[in-house]
Amino acid sequence: YSAWARYFARDAVEQNNTQTAAALLANATKTAKDGCLVYLSSHGLPQGIVLGNEIVTPNALAKMLKQSCGTKPTVVVISACFSGVFVPKLKAPNRLIVTAARADRTSFGCGTTDRYPYYDTCFLHTLSQTHDFKSLALKTRDCVADMEYETGMEPPSEPQIYIGKTVLAHLKRW
Repeated sequence: YSAWARYFARDAVEQNNTQTAAALLANATKTAKDGCLVYLSSHGLPQGIVLGNEIVTPNALAKMLKQSCGTKPTVVVISACFSGVFVPKLKAPNRLIVTAARADRTSFGCGTTDRYPYYDTCFLHTLSQTHDFKSLALKTRDCVADMEYETGMEPPSEPQIYIGKTVLAHLKRW
């Protein structure tokens, strides 16, 4: 992962604004030669994802990614309710985008007894079972469906996966 830029939203949450998030992402990607990995996990609304006391909209995140990651291969993971709203605005040939839910659906596992939301739990569990981002996205989606079925959560969140035309050729095994 040393050549991949990593960005964690908690630093931006502490600053409570999207300007800080954009600056942190830009700084993290300056030295990234191989690509970008952006993982956001927070509460979501139909308008976007909550970051501190602001909402990062799909347009705002698209702008951040364009300015920081540019045409580098980019993996974007968004774990939040309604996170599918990001897919249309973030689509690009160099991107793999996975979200915890469709644009019109909630995700599950945000209760006080849950350590992580279902999507994050499945992502972390599946990480050691896969060797590429596409398999990770597919197996995470299947795991979420299984968890939702087992716990009776309805309607299902239906995690989304978008794979750009050129991104898979650049995503090497980790």
